[in-house]
Amino acid sequence: MRWATPATINAATESGQSRGRTRTGRQPRLSRVSEACLSVVVPCFNESATIATTLKRVLDSPYTAEVIVVDDGSSDGSAEIVEGLGDPRVRVVRQPFNQGKGAAIRRGFKEAVQPYVIVQDADLEYDPSDYPSLVAPLLSGEADVVFGSRFMGGRPHRVLYFWHSLGNRFLTLLSNAFTNLNLTDMETGYKVFRREVLETFELEEDRFGIEPEMTAKAAAGKWRIYEVGISYKGRTYAEGKKIGWRDGVHAVQSIVRYSRLGERWRSRG
Repeated sequence: MRWATPATINAATESGQSRGRTRTGRQPRLSRVSEACLSVVVPCFNESATIATTLKRVLDSPYTAEVIVVDDGSSDGSAEIVEGLGDPRVRVVRQPFNQGKGAAIRRGFKEAVQPYVIVQDADLEYDPSDYPSLVAPLLSGEADVVFGSRFMGGRPHRVLYFWHSLGNRFLTLLSNAFTNLNLTDMETGYKVFRREVLETFELEEDRFGIEPEMTAKAAAGKWRIYEVGISYKGRTYAEGKKIGWRDGVHAVQSIVRYSRLGERWRSRG
């Protein structure tokens, strides 16, 4: 496993800071052209009911430069719906069979070419109208990675499962203990990276363990991580929610495995 630190791309960081601030230190108002800076990676598995609406909202954002939909072996025509949109900013990458959300994210990251890369679920739980808040710390040169927190308050969210929320908070607490971060929502689906950051580590997880893995590797690289509040409209299991308790168990394993402590244990083994 190779780790890198911000020192490896200081020049890029300094360039971003000079572009992102005026002489007064305030973030400038950007034109619509310069705002288009995001590669939006959309992992998709049997989301025919929501994928078209999700992509419309994504494409309505002036920050969206390209959309990479990674169809993870869907059998419900999701990929064909995306291809039928006819927008030149959207392309479909097909996995030969269902491999999991983590595998789809890894594939999408490899295809991304814009300065900043965000993961967008295809199920309408996360709202692209939050993109301005998410990219602001990146554009100002203050952050390398931004997490969108469902638990910071101040933004609307659908009230759903108590135990699911408690599980998310437990996983965040455990992750923080192993990474020495103070995140409020490690499991968030909204994580935005400077593309150079993603090029400094290799991701391995195929399923939902990708979330703690990305967090651990960003922390180990000592990248500047920011958090902003986001809205959230969670789905019920009847509406198609896919994550379950087994994914929570695997997340715990990933938190330990990809921490610095876990890396030392693995190297000794």
